[in-house]
Amino acid sequence: MTAPSLTARPLDRAAFDAIAAAHPDVLIPLEQTPDWVDFELALGRAALGIWAYEDAAGALVALAGYVHVVRRSRESVVSVNGPVWFADRTPAAEKVLMETVREQFRDHPGIDPLYVRMQVATLQSPASGPIEHGWYEREIVVDLTPSEADLLRSFRPNARNSIRRAQRNGVTVRHIPREEWKAVFARELFPIMQETAERDGFQSFDSSYYETLLSVLGDHLRLMVAYRDDAALSWLITTEYRGYAVYYFAGSTHAARTTFAPYLLLWEAFRTLKAGGNTACGLTGIESENYPSLANVTTFKRNFSKNVVVVPTTYDIPLRPGRYTAVSALLRGRRAAPAVVRRAVARVSGRVRTRRSGVTTEST
Repeated sequence: MTAPSLTARPLDRAAFDAIAAAHPDVLIPLEQTPDWVDFELALGRAALGIWAYEDAAGALVALAGYVHVVRRSRESVVSVNGPVWFADRTPAAEKVLMETVREQFRDHPGIDPLYVRMQVATLQSPASGPIEHGWYEREIVVDLTPSEADLLRSFRPNARNSIRRAQRNGVTVRHIPREEWKAVFARELFPIMQETAERDGFQSFDSSYYETLLSVLGDHLRLMVAYRDDAALSWLITTEYRGYAVYYFAGSTHAARTTFAPYLLLWEAFRTLKAGGNTACGLTGIESENYPSLANVTTFKRNFSKNVVVVPTTYDIPLRPGRYTAVSALLRGRRAAPAVVRRAVARVSGRVRTRRSGVTTEST
């Protein structure tokens, strides 16, 4: 017997606010709010709004906000850091929600998505893939409820020593006034982000993305910068929503590392967020099976808490299974090709080197 599907209804801001007010203990990520919808729209993206899912008795089960994403080989619908659950998140309940979402977007007017991407706690049909991972799976969360002294004592000795060393090195932390955010970011901080991305091997957004974030979501953000001798060394952007803060974006120079500026900067952010009424701060992603590249930031973040929270993995819900399988295979082939080429080049280079040295055997 097939479980009945849920009823999906779009939420305007008033309806969303009513749900949020009625469930004060549910952690709702900022990415699942009307304010985030406004941010997506300001970026020029096709936000599909926030939807509530209710069972046959009218009880709220979950809500999810969606963005329509168009890439060269495919369209998709993505729920960023969602859905948000209000009912028990059992495997059976997740399956019903996924089936409902599949029905909802399979024949959605005006778009032709290949799949819907969302977080799934229990991998089962109709979830698959994903073609690529879209959100971290583990993070460090810092409890901000203890006193400042107890919070500082809870850090690893390395963090406490690094904070003191930054202070001795003349590092100071400034709260950038909101009216100066865009100008300061473009002039001083985006170059640091570019340096960070190049050093750590990731692709940053362009400056306009961060400037739009600061403009549209300013009511939920703080921008703090660590300086020495009026030179910006390290910066961070935090978000806040319903008493939960997130260490969202950050950048640092090589000089920041040698002066330990990021440690002092994050400590001052914790103090500020705590004073602002936040009870916890998520430090975003750390190393996991699908994100081994986060090993470096994991070492830094573990200095501040032992509390590791598991985040449901992002999976795809194929809406056109046959085409999804074909596109997945095509993309896997494209990603494998550069590695094959590199191995071939290495083999050829090895043969050239051994021949030049007078050795006839092929190097391995």
